[in-house]
Amino acid sequence: MLNKCLDCLANIKVDKVAVFVGGVLFGTAGLKVLGSKDAKKVYTHGTAAVLRAKDCVMKTTTMVQENAEDILAEAKQINEDRYEMEKNSVETAEEEAVEE
Repeated sequence: MLNKCLDCLANIKVDKVAVFVGGVLFGTAGLKVLGSKDAKKVYTHGTAAVLRAKDCVMKTTTMVQENAEDILAEAKQINEDRYEMEKNSVETAEEEAVEE
């Protein structure tokens, strides 16, 4: 059993251990940096910028929706007017045909 454990330890490569240890150290230092007051200030300003951008996008979206509703209403009115004109044209043609 001890021989198997020693064989496993012999198969572990030093570069993999070094990468793991480096990652742990970087992670620990990274947590300190990410938790600092300066980092929190950056996060706060970044979040504020995102919220401002969201407000701008929402205003633009609302404006586009209103314009689309106006366009749709005008298009429906144009079609209603066209149908009414066609209906009147057919009725006029039928009346003229009856008169002849």
